[in-house]
Amino acid sequence: MADTAAEFLSLIGLQELEWCLFAERLAVVAVGASPRDKEEGQWWMAAQWAPYQREDEPLQSCILVQTRFRGKKDGVPASSTLKAYVTWQLETLEQEEQESIELTPHPTEKTTHMVSHEHGMTVWKTLQEGEAEPKCQSFSYSRARLQGVLLEGASLLLLRLLARRQTMPPDLVFPAIDTEGNLCTSSYSALGIQQQAVGSAETEVFVIQRAVHTSTGTSTVWHSSFLPSGHLAQLMQIGSPVLMLLQDESILSKSGKFKPQLPFPKDHLDWEEDIELFSCFLDRKDELQLSHAAYLQQHPEVRALLSDFLQALLHQQPHDPISFAAEFFAHQLPIGTPFTSTGAAIPLPSSSPGHPPAKGK
Repeated sequence: MADTAAEFLSLIGLQELEWCLFAERLAVVAVGASPRDKEEGQWWMAAQWAPYQREDEPLQSCILVQTRFRGKKDGVPASSTLKAYVTWQLETLEQEEQESIELTPHPTEKTTHMVSHEHGMTVWKTLQEGEAEPKCQSFSYSRARLQGVLLEGASLLLLRLLARRQTMPPDLVFPAIDTEGNLCTSSYSALGIQQQAVGSAETEVFVIQRAVHTSTGTSTVWHSSFLPSGHLAQLMQIGSPVLMLLQDESILSKSGKFKPQLPFPKDHLDWEEDIELFSCFLDRKDELQLSHAAYLQQHPEVRALLSDFLQALLHQQPHDPISFAAEFFAHQLPIGTPFTSTGAAIPLPSSSPGHPPAKGK
């Protein structure tokens, strides 16, 4: 199983995975509630490129997968988050899952943190119940036992990829680690094309069943319904009193299956006053700054190129800097050739006709 799983992951193409990097939001609704579409919470997921670095290791680019859930479990307010750094071959570098149940007067918070390293993977578990001292536990798995392993964040990416393909091999099984940090297996099977309502529209969805099988013999099963674009239309855990449902019809236009009606006017949203939205803004701002810094660190030639351009621009001071820039970059040497700032001589473009150099040049 491990060899087959590892081989399947190795055949995933970078380009098709790029199509799986987007954010989406589903409403949490009660199963069988009346009205069915009454929102009781939210489920959100985003996947994007992000820099990742550990102490004494080089910076690398990977995929950051994040999910957030806010709703109720058995009538009790609950929330959960997932944050995972995953390579484009779906190997998990680091992942943290956190689940909180706001049970009065003894709220419970459970955290599972996993970090991959050269010898395998280490798992830390923390359980906080009310005001009691947190219970902590840690253990490790060898790399040999984790060949082809697929953790939760990587699994969410795989589901999007399979949904876009709308086809998958039978008996697709991977080694996995459950929410308790124990080794288990996860299986994936296609349930075919079905019809599903999204708002006032109806569309075709591709349904995938995912099951996590623990060593005790129990299984947790999810049914995920996807649009051709890879966006979720419905996410349901079998036996759960709630499900996650797409209510935004505008998403359907991306699949080419449905053109939504003109939307109702949107209310003004003051995102700076919304704590959750402002927090998302700050998180995204930090991620972009780190990503930009990582890119410049990996490509020092960018700074040299910009330095050359500014030097040429200030030297000739053309009246039309846009045309000058177009001509300058059109004359750059192929990638791998040293820039002028490194000692090579690249001819500066002359001023365009009708645009003489500035006075004194």
